[in-house]
Amino acid sequence: MKNDNQHIPAGYKPSPLGPIPEDWEVKRLGEICTHFKSGNTITSKEISEYGLYPVYGGNGLRGYADTYTHSGKYILIGRQGALCGNINYVEGKNYISEHAIAVQTDENIQWLKYKLMNWNLNRFSESSAQPGLSVEKLVRYKLSVPTRSEQIKIAEILSLWDTAIAKQTALIEQLTLRKRGLMQQLLTGKKRLKGFEGGNFHRLGNYISECNRRNVGCNRVLSVTNTRGFILQEEQFDKIVASNDTSNYKVVRRGEFAYNPSRVNVGSLAMLNEYDEGILSPMYIVFKANENIDKAYLLQCLQSWWFRGHIPAYTQGSVRDSLSFDGLCSMKFYIPTLQEQKAISAILEQADKEIDLANKKLSYMQKQKKGLMQVLLTGKKRIINH
Repeated sequence: MKNDNQHIPAGYKPSPLGPIPEDWEVKRLGEICTHFKSGNTITSKEISEYGLYPVYGGNGLRGYADTYTHSGKYILIGRQGALCGNINYVEGKNYISEHAIAVQTDENIQWLKYKLMNWNLNRFSESSAQPGLSVEKLVRYKLSVPTRSEQIKIAEILSLWDTAIAKQTALIEQLTLRKRGLMQQLLTGKKRLKGFEGGNFHRLGNYISECNRRNVGCNRVLSVTNTRGFILQEEQFDKIVASNDTSNYKVVRRGEFAYNPSRVNVGSLAMLNEYDEGILSPMYIVFKANENIDKAYLLQCLQSWWFRGHIPAYTQGSVRDSLSFDGLCSMKFYIPTLQEQKAISAILEQADKEIDLANKKLSYMQKQKKGLMQVLLTGKKRIINH
């Protein structure tokens, strides 16, 4: 086993957790917490829209109740299932459910929040079909504890990043709402672009045709997702799950569309741009646009909230509703002139680019914060000179 205390740099000392700053200590979580217990059971009848006190579970706010179980500043640790190890911070008088463990501390509570977020608490969960955290295990959790002044500085820095991330997230929401408004106006004819006339609602079947080509030698198996469009199947499932015999698979070519009939309502529809050709499971529907409709405009229509909202009226099936190609063809869309279609799609594509750029910036900020947490909360990077 590797000795983490080898080659200890100046200003650091050995510890059970590896080298830590000389003025830091190693303590158990139970030593620094003044309150450490699971919440109480609450039924849905006790949660009221008009209640005075917020009810928190492992994933945050659940509702409101007319009683409270905790008062003050708390860190909530999700203790069951997929929320196991989830961290939330709450203040005031609250009702905390049995799905969370409430923690108070004599240390800086914001620092402790970030410290717990930086660790995978799932490793303390009980091994069962439903993972769960116990107070008995968590109190024995060892962590490196900086001085109070350094705790405050660390929390202040990470809080600044949280504020910036929250602002960026709000900007993305604003950009998304703006695009949604543009789509509702431009894709339904409620708002016309200057200089254009004509346009009406027409059956989509007048502008598209189904493609039923079967596979002959193509090995690029694709899937259609609701967030990333076309992706290689091994990216979605970490392996190729296609049958050994793919001769019955459908071929999709660049510029053509495909969707999962049972998941189109959540956005599993896309146009292929990444590859010249690929194959899809026989369950997919593949179609192409004719020369009277702009592909980019059609894609915007099929990704709109208006489209998803009208899908239920055209689906069929008992266990899971499915949108057949005939059902899609029966749907009516607003189709202006080809020139206006291209102008509208250009406006909406620009809105998409702004959202994509904002999301990339958010992702960069989140990675930067994660990197800071890893060095500040372990003492690898100091912010106070001694």
